[in-house]
Amino acid sequence: MNTTVLLHPSPGAGFDSPFEMLAACHERVARMLGLLQRLRAHLQSTGRADTPAGEAARDVMRYFDLAAPHHHQDEERHIFPALRETGDAALIALAEALQEDHRAMHDAWQGIRPTLADLTQGQWTLERSENVFEQWQSFEALYQQHARREDEVAYPAALGQLDETRRKAMGDEMAYRRGVRG
Repeated sequence: MNTTVLLHPSPGAGFDSPFEMLAACHERVARMLGLLQRLRAHLQSTGRADTPAGEAARDVMRYFDLAAPHHHQDEERHIFPALRETGDAALIALAEALQEDHRAMHDAWQGIRPTLADLTQGQWTLERSENVFEQWQSFEALYQQHARREDEVAYPAALGQLDETRRKAMGDEMAYRRGVRG
């Protein structure tokens, strides 16, 4: 089976190609983390919550409030069970570790979201920035490590477990859960 699809996802990947769609989500995660890094640099240089800072914060919030939870559900419903089905102790442990990452990422997001919400309202105090920036960096590192393990190990292993019929059912379920297909 050819897994190069995971290395070259299409930005327009759809539910008929669920593994390409998952990989494209990781590209969007990387873009949002990059935006968060640029927002941090902007705040460090200007020290104020201006319009560009508010817009960036709003974009980051939109992704991690809406798209990221769907993506995590996709993995929890399809990728992690496929890893467990292999019977391979290392892949089962990976599925458990990735599941734990999802909980940690959710908790980390809940910790940084209020600051981003403040930025969308033009509220920002440089005094609290050091702790906030450390939280942002930890969030970024957690997501980057998580996505790397999925791209390099979890997705290829799960792809090998799911035949065409199961991949189609996976894409259909992902679309249905998002209200795209009835």
